[in-house]
Amino acid sequence: MRVLLERFIHYLAVERALADNTLSSYLSDLEMFIAFLEEKDLNSVELLNNQHLIEYILFLKASNKAPATISRNRAAIKTFFKFLVNEGILDNNPSETLQSPRLSRKLPQTLSMEQIDILLQRPRVKTTIGLRDRAMLEVLYASGLRVTELTSLNLSDLELNQGFIRCFGKGSKERIVPLGSMAIFFVTQYLEQARVKLIKKPGEKSLFVNSMGNRLTRQGLWKIIKKYAKGAGVSEITPHTFRHSFATHLLENGADLRAVQEMLGHADISTTQIYTHLTNSHLRKVYDKTHPRAKNT
Repeated sequence: MRVLLERFIHYLAVERALADNTLSSYLSDLEMFIAFLEEKDLNSVELLNNQHLIEYILFLKASNKAPATISRNRAAIKTFFKFLVNEGILDNNPSETLQSPRLSRKLPQTLSMEQIDILLQRPRVKTTIGLRDRAMLEVLYASGLRVTELTSLNLSDLELNQGFIRCFGKGSKERIVPLGSMAIFFVTQYLEQARVKLIKKPGEKSLFVNSMGNRLTRQGLWKIIKKYAKGAGVSEITPHTFRHSFATHLLENGADLRAVQEMLGHADISTTQIYTHLTNSHLRKVYDKTHPRAKNT
């Protein structure tokens, strides 16, 4: 089974061009699944049936795995067995009817516009690193990019004269995202004053680089965000907080849901619709605060 797993990961990497983080997630989930089967002396995929897969899901539940983790494992297993059928290794797919726990939809954590403004002003733009950081944070909030999408940006992805950037999201899908004037200003300043001091080798393609002149990593960017968040007094923040705030603030100010979906790179608009719950909550608070008959007197 481990040989088949290697073939599957190779297929995901080469034919579906999935990101390294996604590949690592598939690999770790399926390795745990295979280890579970091996303990039961199930060493061949031909021996498996739907009941074995159900037992594994029940094992995950008994291990107090979160519903989101169980759902992710189920998705990995189903994709794996679909691959085996398509490759002619199996005639039947034992995972077709495999069910997953229903997930409660958790509303994403966002920052207010005031909190975003405070956070954006934390970097000391008179320093090389501070100017780089301000440009990165401005782009994150202006574009709603995922952290990986931002760190993957190259100089060739910039179209500052036209006011947009080009990025490649999940599944290497290309999309065009507008940038606001503040983001364009600080990116321009960064390119002219900071990046030229940071790069160590000619021909470096990366837009945002670290102090060694190499492409900034996801982990590096996350550390930078946490540092400024702490200084701004923002305790609850995740790598996606800027992205969630971007979407919520657009909708609060009247943006079309389809336009926000396109900018975020969501394949399904139902994924984008979660932000309408946040904006509805915002409207409720505004109504309760301002309407003369909103509350009992």
